[in-house]
Amino acid sequence: MQPWPYPRWIAHRGAGKLAPENTLAAFRLGARHGYRMFECDAKLSADGVIFLMHDETLERTTSGSGVGGDKPWSELSRLYAGNWHSRAYAGEPLATLANVAHFCLANGFFLNIEIKPTRGTEAHTGAAVAHEAARLWAGAAVPPLLSSFRPDALAAAQAVQPQLPRGLLLDSLWTGWLDMALELQCVAVVCNHALWNAGNVAQVHDAGLRCLSYTVNDEWAAQRLIGLGTEGIITDRVDLFAPT
Repeated sequence: MQPWPYPRWIAHRGAGKLAPENTLAAFRLGARHGYRMFECDAKLSADGVIFLMHDETLERTTSGSGVGGDKPWSELSRLYAGNWHSRAYAGEPLATLANVAHFCLANGFFLNIEIKPTRGTEAHTGAAVAHEAARLWAGAAVPPLLSSFRPDALAAAQAVQPQLPRGLLLDSLWTGWLDMALELQCVAVVCNHALWNAGNVAQVHDAGLRCLSYTVNDEWAAQRLIGLGTEGIITDRVDLFAPT
């Protein structure tokens, strides 16, 4: 296998649940806890801006309503993305991928970008995220890792920017999962942590890929994954696990 450039510990959506997810405030808090790699969710606005949000709809994590991907950035940029979390983050705006890239590059941090397309825009979003990531990290020593539960989004990213590393996200081990990861020329498989065992970790390693896990918030689970020889642990508990 090629040398793995990323840290083991990855802060989920910036700082998990300690700050409003997918905001720059969350990234800053994760960094204050010593994290050097972050995971985030990337969506495409109606007018082509890549912004950070997990849900299909705006209600849970912003002051808006409706489908986020149906709105232009001029509207999304006026929403509050921190009020739902706590008063300390009132007024926090949505972040763009460009915002996060500048933060990471300025500080020597690493990023896992989960491509989170609005339904029906899988290929379009995968290609757009890959193009933007390639532009923002042009010349960087270590590019971001692109991941998705949607093989069609990863295939589109592969088609337009094949040099960017990719990871297939899995919430179950469906038939042909490893063949699909190899077809997409992935460098990693990113599983629900409970799915990993000695047998499938060996399968993935024998295929030349790395094993990453989400979302690991208990010490026993982290120790099990380290014992299995997996390479990446995505966690909300930036206050519990000291990254190494």
